[in-house]
Amino acid sequence: MKRIGFLFVFSFIALHSLWSQDKYILTGTIVSQRTENPVTQAEIAIVGSNNLVRTQENGSFKITTTKKEILLRISSPDYLQKQIPIIFTLDRLNLGTIMLEEDITSEQTTNLITLTDNELTDDGIASNPSGLLQATRDLFLNRAAFDFGQAFFRVRGYDSQNGNITINGIKMNKFYDGRPQWNNWGGLNDVLRNQQYTNALAPSDFTFGGILGNTNIDTRPSGLRPGTRFTVSASNRTYAGRFMATHNSGLLENGLAYTVSISKRWAKEAYINGTLYDAYSAYVGGEYKINDKNSLQFTGILASNRRGRSSAITEEVFQLVGNRYNPYWGEQDNKTRNAREREISEPILMLNYRVEIDKFNLNTGVSYQFGTNNRSRLGYFNAPNPDPTYYRYLPSFYINSPIGANFTSANLAKEGFLNEPQIDWEEIYRSNEREAAAYLLYDDVTDDQQFNFNLISNFDMLHNVQVNLGLNYSQLSSINYAKITDLLGAQFHNDLDAFSDTKNDIAGSVQKRRGDVFNYNYILDATNYSSFAQIRYSRTRWSAFMAGEYSNTSYQREGLFQNERYLDNSLGKSDRVHFSNYGIKGGATYKITERHVVNTNAAQIFKAPVLQNVFINPRENNEVVTSIQDEKITTLDVNYHLKLPTLTGRLSAFYTRFQNITDINFFFVDTGVGSDFVQEVLTDLDKLHLGTELGLEYQLSSSVKMNFVAAIGKYVFASDPNVTINFDTAGREEDLINIDGNLSLGPAQIKDYKLAQGPQQAYALGFEYRDPKYWWIGATANYLADNYANISTITRTSSFYLDPETGNPFPDATAENVEELLKQNPLDNFYLLNLIGGKSWLKNGKYISVFASINNAFDMQFRTGGYEQSRNGNFGQLRDDNLSGTPSFAPKYWYGYGRTFFLNIAYSF
Repeated sequence: MKRIGFLFVFSFIALHSLWSQDKYILTGTIVSQRTENPVTQAEIAIVGSNNLVRTQENGSFKITTTKKEILLRISSPDYLQKQIPIIFTLDRLNLGTIMLEEDITSEQTTNLITLTDNELTDDGIASNPSGLLQATRDLFLNRAAFDFGQAFFRVRGYDSQNGNITINGIKMNKFYDGRPQWNNWGGLNDVLRNQQYTNALAPSDFTFGGILGNTNIDTRPSGLRPGTRFTVSASNRTYAGRFMATHNSGLLENGLAYTVSISKRWAKEAYINGTLYDAYSAYVGGEYKINDKNSLQFTGILASNRRGRSSAITEEVFQLVGNRYNPYWGEQDNKTRNAREREISEPILMLNYRVEIDKFNLNTGVSYQFGTNNRSRLGYFNAPNPDPTYYRYLPSFYINSPIGANFTSANLAKEGFLNEPQIDWEEIYRSNEREAAAYLLYDDVTDDQQFNFNLISNFDMLHNVQVNLGLNYSQLSSINYAKITDLLGAQFHNDLDAFSDTKNDIAGSVQKRRGDVFNYNYILDATNYSSFAQIRYSRTRWSAFMAGEYSNTSYQREGLFQNERYLDNSLGKSDRVHFSNYGIKGGATYKITERHVVNTNAAQIFKAPVLQNVFINPRENNEVVTSIQDEKITTLDVNYHLKLPTLTGRLSAFYTRFQNITDINFFFVDTGVGSDFVQEVLTDLDKLHLGTELGLEYQLSSSVKMNFVAAIGKYVFASDPNVTINFDTAGREEDLINIDGNLSLGPAQIKDYKLAQGPQQAYALGFEYRDPKYWWIGATANYLADNYANISTITRTSSFYLDPETGNPFPDATAENVEELLKQNPLDNFYLLNLIGGKSWLKNGKYISVFASINNAFDMQFRTGGYEQSRNGNFGQLRDDNLSGTPSFAPKYWYGYGRTFFLNIAYSF
C-alpha cells in the first residue's frame, strides 16, 4: 500500500515536466474511403503514450508529441483500425488526407451477442467469457469468441470472473459471483460498438484488470457515428426476432451530443423447447463539451429480460427425447408455461466528467444500479415431485431396483414418460383443490442497489514514461427473499420446513398468500475500496510496465427472519468479514525487428472470495466459512508476434495456478456417514491451468485470407481440498448425521482430475473472401476435444468407502474398484462448420447492410458440459446404480445447438 501511495504522489509531482520538452506537431484529415466524407470523432492516438485526440467536424486533427519516432493509431467504430509509423524530420508534419476503410464485417459482433445471450443466463453455463472478447482484433481471440464460443470454450480455461468489464471506466462485475451480468445491457449493440480490449495481463488504461483481459465500453455519443439506424434480425437461437432503432446527433455546434436507442427481442419458443424470450432495452446518453478539454456525460441504460430456462439432462433422457428437450415446461390452456423463468431488470444511471489535454486524461464517474433478478420455481410440499425427469418416473428406476430389475414396469415408465414428458399443470391444479397448497409457484428474488465511484488518471510523466492511476469505491445492498407468485388454486401456503415441520419465520404468520415473502429473507452488504497504479516505460526496441493494486473488501449478512432451525444465528447482523489484498503484475516487450516481437508478463494477485462463497447457508443463518482465506493467483505468459507482409500471427504459452479457493455446493446426498440435504464446503482448493495458443493468418491475395488457430491446454485440480458438510439438526436425533450440524470429511482425492472448463483442445481452419464491391463470405471448420463434466467432490472423500448401515468399509471397495467407478471420462470430441457472409450498399447517402450466418451447418449433436450428481455418496449405492449401465443418478449434460441461423439487416442514414 505504501508503495502504491508513493507512486501516486511521485507521479503527480512529476506533472510539471509535461510541458517542458521539445514538441512535434502532427496534423491531417480523416475521411471514409467509400464516401470520401469526413470521419468525425475518430480517435487519434500515439501508441505507447496517453496522448489522444479526436477529429473535428471536418475530419481534421492536430496532435503533439515529444517523441521523434512514433506509431500513430487511427480508429473509429465501423472502420478498420489503421497504424502509421512516423519519423519527424521537422517539428511540424502534415499527413494530408488519410482514408479509412469500412469494416464490412462489423455486423459479426451482432451474431456473437445472440450466442452469449443464451450462454450467460443459466447458472451452470454462466462462466463463458465470449462476450468479453468481441472488441478484440486478435485472430485467436476472435475465433474463440465467434466459433469456439458456441461450444462453451473458455480462453485458457478461465471463468468470466477473471476478466473485467467496465462501462465508461466503471466496473460492472458483480459482487455475488464476480461475473459481468451481460443482460444488464443486452440488445444495445449500436451504442456499445466503441470498445477497448486488452488481452490477459497486458496493461490497461482503465483498470488493474483481471488475468483474462479487460474490456472498456465507451458510450460517449461524440464517439459514435452520427445518424439514424434501424435493424431487424431473425434467428432460431435464443430469440426469433429483434428490432433496434438508434439515433445519434453527433457533436452539435453548442457542444451537445446525444444518443437514443431502443430494441425489442422476442421468441415464443427458442431453440430449446419451452424457452420463451421477451426482452426490451433502452439507452439514453447525453454529452456536453464544456470546452475542448472538459466534458460531462450522462448514461442511462434499461435492459429488461424475461426468458424460460432449461435444464441439463441425463443420457437416458437424451436418448428418449433428444437434445431440445426441456423438463421445465408444460401446456396449460393450450399455452406453453415454463415453471422456471428468469426475469432481470437492473437499470444503470451513470455520470462522468472528463478532462482531456495533451498527455493528460482524467475520468471521474459515479453510477447507481438498482433493480431485481427473479428466478421462478415450482415448489412442492408433501406431494409428488412435479419434475417429469424425477428419477422414480424413468425406466432406469425399475431396472436398477434393489430387489431386481423389473422390465415390465420399466417399459410402462418409458411409455408414460414419452406420452407425458412435460409438467402436468392440470394435475397440479387438481392436487391444490384444498386450502393449503401442495404446489406453488414462487420467485427467488434478488433486489440490488449498488453505488460506484471511480477516478482514472492517465498522463505522460516524461516523453517515454506513462502513468495510470485509479481509485474505486463500490457499495452493494442486496435484499434476497422468496415471494409467492401463484398458489395454483390453493388458498394459502403453510410456511414450514417440509422435513422438520419447523417455522421459517418465527415472528410471522405461518399462512402465507400470494405476494407474501416466505421461506427466507435476508440482506447481504458488500463494500470494496481499491486503488491501482501503473507505470509504462518505452524505448525504440523495448518497453516494460509495472502495476500494483490494493483493495479492501467486506461482507455482512443481516437476517430478517428468525428461523426455528437456527434460533441463535439467523436473525440480525452477522460479524463483518474483512479481506485486505494486493496484486502486482509486470511485463516487458522486445522488438527483435519490426516483424518479430516477443513479450512476457507475470502477476501475483491476492483477491477476496466472491460473496456467494463466504456465507455457508445465507438463506437460513449467518454462518461464515471457518478460517476463510484470500484467493491467490500466480500467472505467467510468454508471447511471440509475427508481422510479415502476408503472414501475421501470435504464439503464446501460459501458466496459471489458483490457490486457496473456497467453493460451496448444495445437494441431497446418501453418504457413508448418513443422508441429508447438505451444504458442502470446499477449502484449500487449488487449480492449475497451462497451455499454448496459436493464431496465424495468411493473406493469399488482396481479397482472400486463410487462417488457422489452435489451443492446447491442461486444466486440472492441483490439490486435495478439505471437505466439510453442514446441515440442520431439527429432525429426530437418530436421523441426524450428528448433533453438531457439521462434519469434516477430510481431504477429497481429486488432484489431477480434469476441470470442467470447456474443451481443453480446440482447432480451427478458416478462409475469408472480401470483394471490392463490398460483399464478403467466410467459412470455418472447427474441431473441439478434451472436454469433461464436473466431478462430484464428496464421492472422493474417505466417507465414500463406508457402509452407512455398519459404519465399516465396503469389503469390495478396493482401490482398483473405486478408481474404476470414479474414473473421469471425456465427453465426445466433435466438428463444427460455421458459415458467414454479408453485403452492403450505399445509395444516395443511405447505407444498407445484410449479415447472415449458419452455425453447425452439419447439424452435429454434441455435449457442451455437465456434472456428476452427488446423490450416491457411498460406494455400495453408486456401484449398484451403475450395474445396468443406465444409472438413475447418472451425470447430467448440457447439449449444444444443432444447425442454427442468424440474419441481420440494417438501414442507416
